[in-house]
Amino acid sequence: MAEVRARAPGKIILSGEHAVVHGSTAVAAAINLFTHVSFRLDPPVAPRTGDGSVGLELQDLGLALSWSTSRLKEGLGDAVPVPSTPVSCSPERIKLIAALLEERDIPEAKNLAFFRDFCLHPSLHLDPWAGKVVISSDLPLGSGLGSSASFCVALAASFLALSDAITIDKSQGGWLRLCEKELQLVKRSFTESPLALITPSGESIHIESSAPLRMLITNAKVGRNTKALVAGVSERASRHPDAMAAVFPAVNSVSKELSTIIRPPALDDISVTAREEKVEELMEMNQGLLQCMGVSHASSDNEV
Repeated sequence: MAEVRARAPGKIILSGEHAVVHGSTAVAAAINLFTHVSFRLDPPVAPRTGDGSVGLELQDLGLALSWSTSRLKEGLGDAVPVPSTPVSCSPERIKLIAALLEERDIPEAKNLAFFRDFCLHPSLHLDPWAGKVVISSDLPLGSGLGSSASFCVALAASFLALSDAITIDKSQGGWLRLCEKELQLVKRSFTESPLALITPSGESIHIESSAPLRMLITNAKVGRNTKALVAGVSERASRHPDAMAAVFPAVNSVSKELSTIIRPPALDDISVTAREEKVEELMEMNQGLLQCMGVSHASSDNEV
């Protein structure tokens, strides 16, 4: 039996949210809240010793599901060859997977994407195979803290670890940090696999801050649909091209200045306070620009 555990942090966007899709710079930071994936892959089941099962437990949704390996083979068939890398899922195969999900009354549409990747990932193409995935998250869903991206990264890391694409030093204790090469492999895995819930907006640059920034994150418990919000910004830009052409460069300027402020070390408490005051002002400016884009909310405006 092989088992791996992976986790990925959530994020906050300090400036540039939504505008980054239109070419502006954004500044984001990881937070110490994580999505956890525990992936256990059981040994192949001998045909004469009985049937194995595939389990999926989504702890935050209160769902514990399982399918026998024989039911999966019956429902999905053997027509699709084993790929060397994750491949796109055909409409016909999606229908077969959807039928399996309907048997368990799964309420979240995204779980279809999860199970599609679960079925197609090459590391899981054993004949027959069985195992269990347990997923939990510290992140509130749909709150803008990157729960979907965190889920994708943790899941991709666990897949790659199971397929030995990522080397794990079992002699070390605690969580292991991936190197840059492995991080790029994880990124390619979740952006090119059937589980493409998120698409990177552009090139990313890692900024080393001289000291942690102290942030108070409040959950307004206002649901959001990122896809709809992104579409709304694009529609507003189409209706008001000249006005929005001024908004996006302003966002870019805020992000550039913010990234400059957080890099150098603060020499004393006075310097720390001065830096935090500048960050606060820039985030207030960014909030006003979010209002211009039509993606703010009264609860956020009142907090600022």
